[in-house]
Amino acid sequence: MTWRLTRSEFEKKKGAANKKALKQLVGSGKPPGVIAYVRGKPAGWCAVAPREAYPVLGRSRVLAPVDEQRVWSVSCFFVAREFRGQGVTVPLLEAAVKYARSQGARIVEGYPHDLGKSKLPAPFVWTGLLPSFAGTGFTEVARRTAKRPIMRRMI
Repeated sequence: MTWRLTRSEFEKKKGAANKKALKQLVGSGKPPGVIAYVRGKPAGWCAVAPREAYPVLGRSRVLAPVDEQRVWSVSCFFVAREFRGQGVTVPLLEAAVKYARSQGARIVEGYPHDLGKSKLPAPFVWTGLLPSFAGTGFTEVARRTAKRPIMRRMI
C-alpha cells in the first residue's frame, strides 16, 4: 500500500489497517497483482496496476513520470524467505506483464535497483533488481539517480 497512499496515510494505517485496505482492494474485483506458486505453495507476489493507481510515484522526483504515455507500473515484489534466490522474481515479472497486457496495457514500467556489484538484503530491494528487468525485455528509459533506473517494456 506504500505507493497507493500518502506517507502519512500509510503510517496512520501501518499494520492491520493497511492489510485490511489491501484485502478490500483484492475484493474489489481488480487484482492488485499476481501470485507465484512453487509446488502448490504461494511463493511470491508482484504488484502491477496502471501508474495512476500509485499516486506516490507521481510525487517522487526520482520516479516521476518520464512522459505523458499511459503506463502500467510494476511497483513491488515479495518473495517468501524459503523461495528467495530460486528465480521466482522473473516469472512474477513475466506474469505481471501478461496480466497488464490482458487489461489493455501497451507499456509496462518498473523501478528496479541497480546495485552493480554491491548487495542489499532482500527486504530493501522490494521494487526489484535491474538484471530481472533487463533479462525480461525491459529497457532503461530514464535514470535520475545512479542506482534507480526507470525501465519499460513495450507490449
